[in-house]
Amino acid sequence: MTEPFEPAPRKVIVVEGKTDEERLLQVLMEPVTIVCTRGTLSYEKVEEWIVPLQDADVYVLVDADKPGMKLRSQLKQELPNARHLYTTRVYREVARTPLPYLAKILHTAHFVIDEQLLEENGQEP
Repeated sequence: MTEPFEPAPRKVIVVEGKTDEERLLQVLMEPVTIVCTRGTLSYEKVEEWIVPLQDADVYVLVDADKPGMKLRSQLKQELPNARHLYTTRVYREVARTPLPYLAKILHTAHFVIDEQLLEENGQEP
C-alpha cells in the first residue's frame, strides 16, 4: 500500500525589512515565502503572520543589532521550532551582508541558492 502524498512543507524566512527581502531574492533560487516584520512584532502581526506559519519550515534572519536581537527573542517565543540564521556583527544588517556571505548562510541551511555566488571571493569577516 502506498503512502498518501504529502507536499513538502513550505519554507518561510522572517526578516525585518523590505531591503532584507530584496537582498535574499538576489541569492535564492527556489520559491520561498519571505515575511517582513518591519522590525516589530505586535499582537496583530502574531495573529496575522505567525500563527499561520506553525506548519511551515520557518527560518529567522534578522539584523545583528539591538532591535534585531529583540525581534529574534520575540520570535523564539512565538515560533520555538524556527531555525535561526545569523549574519555577522561585522555587517550588522542583512541588507548590507555581501551576497557571497549571504549565499553561504543560506546554502548551509539547505536553501537552493545561486551557486555562482559561492564561487565568488566573498571575504569572511
